[in-house]
Amino acid sequence: MSGSSYNLCNLPPWVIASLHFNGPPQSLEIQGVRSANRFLFAKLDGIAGAEERAHVFNDYMSVKFQLHQWQNQTTDTARKSLRNSYLRFLRGWMMDSNSIEGAVLKGWVESRMGLAPTFHKVRIGSIHSEEYYVYVVDRTLGSQRTSAINSQLDLLYEYCQYELARKYPACDTLTLYRGTYDADDHEVLETLTRRERIVRLNNLVSFTSEEERAWEFGSTVWEVRVPLAKVFFFSDLLPNSIMKGEGEYLVIGGEYRVRQVMCTI
Repeated sequence: MSGSSYNLCNLPPWVIASLHFNGPPQSLEIQGVRSANRFLFAKLDGIAGAEERAHVFNDYMSVKFQLHQWQNQTTDTARKSLRNSYLRFLRGWMMDSNSIEGAVLKGWVESRMGLAPTFHKVRIGSIHSEEYYVYVVDRTLGSQRTSAINSQLDLLYEYCQYELARKYPACDTLTLYRGTYDADDHEVLETLTRRERIVRLNNLVSFTSEEERAWEFGSTVWEVRVPLAKVFFFSDLLPNSIMKGEGEYLVIGGEYRVRQVMCTI
């Protein structure tokens, strides 16, 4: 499905979604986020430990978006709006990517990168379809649960990119794995070999860095080279993430060259 005609990035949607973006990958930046939070990143530059930087980031998010003030609000709606932070939506995705929280994360990708989702509960063939409307309803319901969620996710993405650059200074891609039970239902753009295809993935998808773990999520496992610029979040990024230590990566979708991994069991 075609993406939106606009976004908030330094590159247009069709470039971000294309296979050519992945090799060699280019950098992505959400307009204004780094400059508006330059004091945070300047402080992070002076901290050697990743865990200490993560605590500084969490504290910064809490203060910037007043997340720590939820108990002081006078109404239930106001309290929930602050309590349902970016962490709530990450946990919701972990439980079910087709949840309301999942719709909000897919909506962030759509609004920032210009890539519309191709699946939410069911396949979405067009932004004019009933299936797309169902996704929009979920996205709206989730977005109204919290304060400035898209701005929170903007900063989360930029922080993730900052940490990836420090963690992998000599790399611009990662080898990741995705297990799926519906491999044949994916949109195949080209069949290269018996085991290699070019497919269009949903606008936000889960991967793992561990091949063995990928088999827990499907009867088909794909190996993919993912640009660092397309990693929205990874499980070890934050010290209080429920995904910590599980090797999970949330990756911005589009066209990818995938190689089917053969089961050795």
